[in-house]
Order: sequence, then structure tokens, then C-alpha cells
Amino acid sequence: MTSRRLSDGGRIDRSQKFAVRFGGKQFTAFGGDTLASALLAGNKGIVARSFKYHRPRGIMAAGAEEPNALVHLRDGARHEPNAQATLVEAFAGLSSTPQNAWPSLEFDIGAPLGLMSRFFGAGFYYKTFIGPFQGTGFWMFCERFIRKAAGMGFAKTIDDPDHYEKINAFCDTLIIGAGPSGLAAALAAGRRGDNVVLVDQDHVLGGSLLDEQAGSASDAWLAQTVAELRAMDNVRILTRTTAFGAYDGDVFGLVERLQDHMQVPETGKPRQRYWLLRAGKTILATGALERPLVFAGNDVPGVMLASAVREYLNRYAVLCGQEIVLATNNDSAYQTAFDLRDAGATVTICDMRANISPVLVQKSVRAGITVLAGHGILQARGNKCVTGAQIVPVDTAGHATGSTRMIKCDLIAVSGGWAPVLHLWSQRFGKPDYHKNLDAFLPQAQRETITCVGSLVGAANCQEALEQGHVAGGQTGNAPEMALSETFWGNDLSPVTIITKPDGTTPGKAFVDFQHDVKLADIDQAHLEGYVSVEHLKRYTTSGMATDQGKTSNLNALSRMAALRKMDIPAVGTTRFRPPFTPVTIGAIVGHEHGLHFHPTRLSVIHDWHRENGAEFTEAGAWLRPWYYPENGEDLRRAYIREAAHVREHVGIVDVSTLGKIAVQGPDAAEFLNRVYTNGFKTLALGRLRYGVMLREDGFVLDDGATARLGENDYFMSTTTANAAKILAKAELLLDTAWRDLKVHVTTITDQWAAFAIAGPKSRQLLADVTGADLSRDALPNNHFTNVVVNGVNCRLHRMSYSGELAYEIYVPAKSGRMVWESLMAAGKVHSLKPYGTEAMGALRIEKGHVAGAEIEGRTTMQDLGLEGLASGKKPFLGAVLRKRPHLENPDRPTLVGLEIIGDQGAKAGSLLFAQTGPTEGHGEGWVSSTTYSPALKKNIALALLSRGRTRLGETIRVVDFVGNSTLQAKVVSHHFFDPEGLRQNG
Repeated sequence: MTSRRLSDGGRIDRSQKFAVRFGGKQFTAFGGDTLASALLAGNKGIVARSFKYHRPRGIMAAGAEEPNALVHLRDGARHEPNAQATLVEAFAGLSSTPQNAWPSLEFDIGAPLGLMSRFFGAGFYYKTFIGPFQGTGFWMFCERFIRKAAGMGFAKTIDDPDHYEKINAFCDTLIIGAGPSGLAAALAAGRRGDNVVLVDQDHVLGGSLLDEQAGSASDAWLAQTVAELRAMDNVRILTRTTAFGAYDGDVFGLVERLQDHMQVPETGKPRQRYWLLRAGKTILATGALERPLVFAGNDVPGVMLASAVREYLNRYAVLCGQEIVLATNNDSAYQTAFDLRDAGATVTICDMRANISPVLVQKSVRAGITVLAGHGILQARGNKCVTGAQIVPVDTAGHATGSTRMIKCDLIAVSGGWAPVLHLWSQRFGKPDYHKNLDAFLPQAQRETITCVGSLVGAANCQEALEQGHVAGGQTGNAPEMALSETFWGNDLSPVTIITKPDGTTPGKAFVDFQHDVKLADIDQAHLEGYVSVEHLKRYTTSGMATDQGKTSNLNALSRMAALRKMDIPAVGTTRFRPPFTPVTIGAIVGHEHGLHFHPTRLSVIHDWHRENGAEFTEAGAWLRPWYYPENGEDLRRAYIREAAHVREHVGIVDVSTLGKIAVQGPDAAEFLNRVYTNGFKTLALGRLRYGVMLREDGFVLDDGATARLGENDYFMSTTTANAAKILAKAELLLDTAWRDLKVHVTTITDQWAAFAIAGPKSRQLLADVTGADLSRDALPNNHFTNVVVNGVNCRLHRMSYSGELAYEIYVPAKSGRMVWESLMAAGKVHSLKPYGTEAMGALRIEKGHVAGAEIEGRTTMQDLGLEGLASGKKPFLGAVLRKRPHLENPDRPTLVGLEIIGDQGAKAGSLLFAQTGPTEGHGEGWVSSTTYSPALKKNIALALLSRGRTRLGETIRVVDFVGNSTLQAKVVSHHFFDPEGLRQNG
């Protein structure tokens, strides 16, 4: 291959000259170049090594269909893998490197794998590494080595320094594709007054018109049309934008690459923008891609699509070869031959058709082009570049019928017809219709609100495409005219793209999917092994996956399968395309929704105090809560053990402002609570509070919490932190649908109140000192509340315990939260008051045997958790019926128990439980839900759910952590580890 830049011509800006780098070497580029065109201009033949066999690969296409030229872009944090060089705009300072080659592209030690390709056919990995004798362990061992030998690019783990944004938009008419038909449609719709969005993945408008020689008849029309569109206020033009997904409701996903053509994005501006666009109607003008031919050696660098060769010549002024063999089965490739001849190349056309248009033959002869009718290429010769083409006479099935001869060449351009870019249409509507005369699947021209125009529906020439776009845009008559009648869409096509020897084999490797090294022989093997469904064929051979998505491989694979099954292509069918059409960066999809921006982070009103006093934080639902307060460099374990022990011995305070708080008000408030809780609430007296459990409709535990009765028709409900929004939504749904007769309002008041839990043997004296209230056992028993004043702030004091200690919860108006907290801390110094975090709070509740989110995780019932006594038998409540299903009352179900871990090592939550004897296979007899070190018991303990747990107290079992590869011994005990009689909390 001897590609070079021509001294004139093309559509590049020669006043902008700069350097780009690839693999450590420098190449000259001009404004308007792509990385691919710059590499071809520098005669760079090999740009990649193939996925499986590490064969040398060159640039094959010029657009999104490029299967070979996947490169790494940039360095450091802005490194981007698997970028298609054909879609990368060249810019000053662009740095890129090849992929899947070591130590270099020219000398890759993985290349010998190609010699063993006969052993690496379809299904090789499944058959070799995952079988009845090897087991999965053998595969796990081999996998790491296989993945090093095969693959594409690699991603960096460094944080992306750029930012991205999302936008929602609406329009009357969305037009995807800015070629002739798309521009005509935009012009018509814009003149009609529609709100129009025109989308194209290129940085300039024109589509296939840009492949015409500069100065051709189309240039004036293109310039005038673009100028008029840009002058219209009702037309938005999105260049560098790919429509990657079409969804129900006329919703489209777009990614706009705002600053990918710069070394470093401008400060404060997004690199890419993700559009979620809703359209009144949509016009698809996505065009068609040229199909490659399948013959031995069709992947040698220097075998290219004829349309790509023409685009590089006319748009980028790059002549991809000097001595060229052009193989085709249709008329469209002849224009490429004429343009190449005009550029000074020697061209030989091998046309597989025996009967060719006399007009084309005469024009070719006048141009000095040799035309060989009824001939095809049996094999491309060369290794790292094309050196010749072995041609042969072929019949109508693509089989060789005579002797071969060699034609010396440095470029083979191929054209196997065209494949409409129907991916977006197929994403929305499924499988398209096959058109025999074009040997292609075409979408319906009109389906619901989507209209297809141009090459997408087989427009024969540019004029027809213009007329279709004009009508689709809402205009009749006075359609644009353009004298480009020589541009054909595969006229007189012969539906043969595979050239073989008479016996149907090829003299060397012939590739159907270049990106995954799927050979013609792999399609044959899949057929022999019974993979006759196109969906099974795709997955078994991996044909049409990754960035290719069937763009170059799909039809050729289907054609071969149809021939093997002795069926026509419509009977075989085609796969359904799914988003994305081309790869989408994860950053564009995520936008700002990552890290702390993934969802709103809620902070309590005391958050700043916690931070100022050295707290380490953890996420709890949507909140950031104090995890622990390290002293003198303590780690988590030492800190929470110290904090929990301090609560047991003295007094501690924890911020529980994050608890869900819901005001339940109205004449039927008690009835509502009676229905959502399993235990009774109609009898709850004023000034009292009660612990309650809620079930889902299916009988499983949903949440627990305490509700206080503030007035005759006024209740204060608390929920767990994580379930606050869920419980409120559930309550609103029930009142709006099932219980519309109840006169009740539910209102979130979570942000209205700060809340602190004060626990420990000194808690009563501390609060009595601060409030001056009588808090004796008789004056304020457990599960009662009273109103108090702290430093002039009216507060409500609940006597209730989560830790099993003498404990209180104080509810403070949020605006006064910090002041009251600091007042309590100041007054508590003489009582040794210290704050504690959620980890110590968890240790205290595990010691007491209280259940929390780890136990109420959607699979447990009241009976499982030992809460059956709270289920009323005198009233209906949500979930009352389905909780009695036989499966949920099976005595073998896992039930809540305590575990005392034998030894110094603590158990891991999620570990599985097994009897002392027997195999450790499957899911065991239960699992560990919560675990901690108990400072009160001086041992590691855990809460667990164990099959028939309550009947197995005293038994020793095994606790197996398969992930950590450890096995511990544990004694099954009651889950009430500490103060089971409740003497402390009721004291």
C-alpha cells in the first residue's frame, strides 16, 4: 500500500497544518482531517492487530463502520480506549497509540496465534475450558491469561477530569442525518415553520455530498442550503452528534461531542452533552454503508471499501494506492474507479457480473480502466500490506470456474452492495423487510411518526433522495434539483459477496467479522453444530458484536447461513439492533450524577459540628451520618468499641435526625395506623408512644419504628432512615387508592425536627439537670414522652431505647438543633457525655438483639424475626392474609438467632451457615445478617437467620465466608445477648 497526500484538491483546510502522533511517530494533518486520513496520508498501513489472531490490520472504512482502526486517544486521566480513528477529528497535539499489540504493531509476539487458528474456531473457549471434566475452576485459572492475549483497549482507573451535562429537549421534527435527503427534509420543514432539530455525527454537513470531487455540481447547492438552514431561528443544527438510541414515545438519545476535537476542553464547559430528545415526528436519513466482499486474505492492510477510498480521495485528498484492483458486484463502485483514474492511479475492475452496462464499460475504456467481467478476487496476497490480487472467473454463486491469475497491486477496493443504516429504526420497530433486487434489508418508509428517506430506503440516486426528503419535510412540488445522476445506489446488483473455490472453501482465512476475527469457516462450523438461528449464530460466533454492531458483518454472515441452510435470506432473518448505534462514553450517560452528585446528599443540622469534632462519615440512605469519632489515630474498630463501652458505662449522644418523621393527622388517623401496623394503635393513649411493625402486602416485613400520640387526632410516626421516603409514598398511595374513605393527611416532617438519642446509665440525671423536669421512673416510664425546655427551646422528650440502655430521644425544632446539641454537650461534661456514631449504635443494638435493615431486608417475616407477638389477631392489617401462606409458616425457615463466634476472628456479614458436619455446598442453612465485637460481652457476636434456629440454641455450627475463604465456629444462642430482661431500659 502506497497511500499519499495529493498536492491539491480535497476539502481540507491546508492553511491549518499541524502534527498528530500515533504510536510515538509524527504525522502531518490539516484542518478537516480525521486521524485515519492523516495516517493514510502518511502511508501508515498497519494501525492495529486483530482481536484473536493478532493479524495486522489496516484502515478499511471512513466512518462509523470501521472495524479495525480502534486506537487509544490521549494520555493520563483523559485517556480514551477503543476510539475509531475514522471518527476522530485531527487537532494539533492529538496523541494516539495502537491497541492489542506488543511490543509493537510491526512485530507482535501474539501473531503466531494465527497459525493455530484452526483450533480457535467458534465456541473454542466453551469447549476447551468449560466442560464436564474441567469444571469452572480451570476456566478461572486460564481466563486471566486469555484476556491478556486477546482484547481491545484498556481503561484507566484515574478520575476523569472533564465534566459532562444532560439536557432534555423537544421539537416538532427531528432529522437524523445531514446528507442530501436529510438536508432537503430540514429545509422543507424549516420553511414550513416547524421547530426542527437536525443531527449529524460529522462536524460538517453534507453526508455523501462531501465524497464528491471539490467543485462539483453539488457544492453550490450544499453551501446555499446550509447557509439558509443556519439563518433559520426555528432550526437547531447539532453537528458532532450521534443519535445512538431510539425508544418508545418518540424519545431519542443523542450524544453531542462538544470538545472532543480539542486537546483539553475549555474550562467550565462540558466535554460532551447527552440529549434526551422528544420529537413530534422523526425523519431518518441515516444513509447506507458499503458491504465488504468475503475472500481469502480480505483483511490484509490495503483491502478497503470502495466508498472509503473515494471519500479519502475527494474529501481528504489522500490517494490510498497507485495500482488498484477494484472488485464489485454493482454499478456504484465505478464512480470510485473514475475518480481514482482522474487522480492518476492505475485501475483494474473485477466485476463479478457477466453482463455490465455498456455505458459503464465504454466510459471505463475511455478512462483507461481495464474491466474484467465475470471475475472476482479469490485471494488477496501480502502480509503486512497488499502486494497483489489473485483473480478468477466466477459463476453466479461466487464459485471459481477457471484458472486464477495474479494482478500486482498495492490497494484492493471492494464493493459488495449496500446495507442501509437501519439501526435506529430496528431499535424501535424490530426486524425490517428484505428487498431482493438490492440484496438488503430496508425499513418501512413510513411507520407511525417515523419516516425513512434517501439511501436508507434504497433511493437510486441523489435526485430521488432529495425528492424524498423534500416530501418528508412537509413540502410538495418545487423539490431541489441536483445533477448527480452518476451516483448510483448499487444498481444492477448481483447478490454475491462471497468468493470461494468450486468446493465452497477459500484458499486462506476469509473474514466475515473483522473486529472479532470471525471467519467464513466459523459460520460454517456454527451451522454444522446446529446454531441455525441468527440470534444463536451471532452469540456463538460473536459476529456483529462490539463497535461493529453488524455494520460490515451482518449481511455477509446471514448470506452464508442462508446458503448453508439452502434457504433465502428473508427466511433466515436478521438480528434486532439495540442501542447504542456507536459506542457512548460512560461520562456522557452519567453526566453530573456521580460521586456525591449521584443522588442528593442530605446533611443533618448538626453535620458541621460533627465535622468540626473529627467525625468520620458514612452514607445511610440519602444521608451522610457520623460513623465514628476517632481519638488519637484510632481506626474504626477501636473507635466504635470504645464508644459503645462508654455508653454502657456512662452516657453517650448520637444524632438520629435522619430518622423518617411523618405527621399523621385527621379524624381517622388511629384507624389508618391500625391498618398499616400489625399491632394495635387505636388504644394508644395521649402522651404514649408505641413500637410498631409494618408489612408489605405479600406478608414480608417492610419497616419498623415508633409512633407517638401528640393529640386527639395527631400522631408522630418515625421510620428507619433508609425507608422514610418509601413509607411516605406507600401511605399516600393507600390513602389515594385503597382507603379513600379515611379522613387522614400524612405529611413529611423529617426536616422540621432534629433528633438526638441520649443513652446510658447517666442519661436520666443529665437530662434532668438540663431540663429541670422530673424524669423519674414513675414520672416518665418507658414508652412515654413529655415536653421539656432546653436552653429556652421547647423540645419533646421520648423515653425509648434502641441500645437496651436507659435512653431517651429528644426532638428539637431543626433551626435550634445545633444550639440544643451544644447545650447538652456542655451540660454533659460532668457526666462524661461523649458522642458516638452509627457503628457503635449498631454494636449496641446487636448486643440487645434489635433488628434493623440488615434483618428487615425484604425476605423476612415477623415469625422469622421473633416479632410474631406484635401481630394482632383481632384486627385486619396490611399483609395479614398473605403472611399466613404455608411457605412462610414452614418450621424449617431461617429464624433470628444470636451467634457467639469461637476464637478471636469476627464473622463477615453475608457468610453462610452450615451444620458442624456435612458438605459446605449450596446456600447452607442460613446466613449472618449483622456482626460486631461486643465490648459488654468481650467477644465477637452476630445476628443470623438459621433454619429452625430457635430449636438449635446451644448447637455449634460453621460460619463459611466463601469470598474470604474462611470458616469459623460459632455457638447458637438467643439473639438477646445483653440484659434480656430489660432491667436497664426499664429502670
